[in-house]
Amino acid sequence: MERGNDTGTGFFLLGLFPGLWQLGTLVTFVLLVYIFAFTGNLVLALLIWADSRLHTPMYILLSQLSLIDLALISTTVPKMAINFFSGKKDISKAACGAQVFFFFALGGGECLLLALMSYDRYVAICSPLRYLATMNSRVCLQMALVCWGGGALNSLVNTIYTMHFPFCGSREIHHFFCEMPAILKLSCGDTSLYETVVSIICIVFVLLPLGFIVSSYILIFLTVLRMNSPEGRRKALATCSSHLAVVSLYYGPALVIYMTPQSAHTAEQDQGLSMINTIFTPLLNPLIYSLRNKDVLTALRKVVGRRGTLNWT
Repeated sequence: MERGNDTGTGFFLLGLFPGLWQLGTLVTFVLLVYIFAFTGNLVLALLIWADSRLHTPMYILLSQLSLIDLALISTTVPKMAINFFSGKKDISKAACGAQVFFFFALGGGECLLLALMSYDRYVAICSPLRYLATMNSRVCLQMALVCWGGGALNSLVNTIYTMHFPFCGSREIHHFFCEMPAILKLSCGDTSLYETVVSIICIVFVLLPLGFIVSSYILIFLTVLRMNSPEGRRKALATCSSHLAVVSLYYGPALVIYMTPQSAHTAEQDQGLSMINTIFTPLLNPLIYSLRNKDVLTALRKVVGRRGTLNWT
C-alpha cells in the first residue's frame, strides 16, 4: 500500500491529536479510561442480569445501554492504542468499513435507546398504574430489537455508501478512528448528494429522538409540578436526573459533529467531541447510574458481601 496512490487498498489513521506534546501520556490515559469503562459497563450489565430485583423495564433498558457502550468504546480505542504503541498507522479498507459500520450501528442504537428510556420514565411517572401493563417483558424485548436492528440497518446503508466512493490522493484520515465525515473528505467523487442524505438520516436518528426525549420530559415535569408530596417530587426527579445527564453527554457532541457544517469545526475539534461521545460517555454512564441509584448499589453490596463471605470461609 502506497501513500497517496489511487490503487491503495487501505487508509492511514493519523491518530489522536498527532503532534501533541506528551501524546504518549494522553494515549495511556485513554487506554486506562477504556479499561475502567469496559469493566464498569460489564459489571453493571452482569449485576442487572444476576439480581432478580433489577429485572424491571428500567434496568433491562439500562443493561442494553451498558452493552452498547462497552461495544462502542471497543470499536475505537483498541485499534488506536495498537497503532500508537506499534508505531503503525495503517488500517485496511475492510477494517475501516467495519469501524464505520459498528460505530454507526451502536451510535444509532444508543440514540434510539435513550429515547425509549425517556418513554419508560414518562410511563412510570405520568401513568404509574398502567406501568407494568404497558412496559411488559414483550415490549422491552421489542424495544431492544428496535434499537439494535434499527441501528444496524441504518449503519449498513451508510457503510456501503461511504466505502463505495473513489478515494484519490492522500489516504490520511485526520482522526483516531474511521469516522464517516473524515473519510468523505478524502473522496475525489461528488459527495454532496450523500451528505444531504446523511443530514436527513441524522434528523431521523438524532433530532427526532431528541425531540421525543424533550417532549417526554416536558410532560414529566408538568406531572411532577402537580404532585402534592415533596418526597414524591424528589423521587421522580431523582429517577430522571441520571438519564438527563447521559442524554446531555451523548447528544451534545453528536449534534455538533453531524448537524453542523463540517467547515464550522476543525479536525481537532471533531476529535475532542468524538472523545466525549465514544470514550468518556461510556465511562461516565455506569458511574452516573450506579452512584446515584440505591437499587444498583444494594445489588453491588450484596455481590461484594457474598464474595467476601466466601473468601472468609
